[in-house]
Amino acid sequence: MFCIELPLTVAAALVPTVIMGAAVPILLILVLTFFVAGIYNRLVRDRMRTREAWSGVEVQLKRRSSLIPNLVESVRGYAGHEREVFEQVTRARAAMSGASGPAALATADQGLTQALGRLFAVAENYPQLRAVRTFVKLQEELSDTEEKVAYARQFYNQNALQYNTRIQKFPTNQFARWFQFEPVAFFAADEAATKEVSVNFPAA
Repeated sequence: MFCIELPLTVAAALVPTVIMGAAVPILLILVLTFFVAGIYNRLVRDRMRTREAWSGVEVQLKRRSSLIPNLVESVRGYAGHEREVFEQVTRARAAMSGASGPAALATADQGLTQALGRLFAVAENYPQLRAVRTFVKLQEELSDTEEKVAYARQFYNQNALQYNTRIQKFPTNQFARWFQFEPVAFFAADEAATKEVSVNFPAA
């Protein structure tokens, strides 16, 4: 009896050890899986927020672009000889329509802002424009849109900064490389060239 019971006793003692030995690797794998999944989901969330913020920029840029043809025609009715200025605005608007991505759009936006500045400089030479309700309304809409563009730009750049910072910090940068999370460009231009276009004329 002794010879038979001893191996059984030893085997019974070894069972918990074997189970624990198998449980530790499984537990480590589960922890690692949840860790990687957490990093991946955070990267996806930040990337989606950045894309959503960028769509807000595009909406406001399109809204501003849609105002320009009527604005040009309003000024043309009083300053038809300022052909070069109108052509500059038209070319800048076309460049905005053809640009894609934050970097290209920032450059095109800078050109359009400068062109609009020249257009309003011309308009200031014609005080009678202030009495044209259509022109005044376009002024107000453009001014409102400029503010919304500035806000949308700031919101996008904040999200882009957070996302770009995350994919460059260790250890997230390793997973970002494995899962092909690429940095995004900021929507920025020369501050001196992107000052708000003056659309408020002095009272008559």
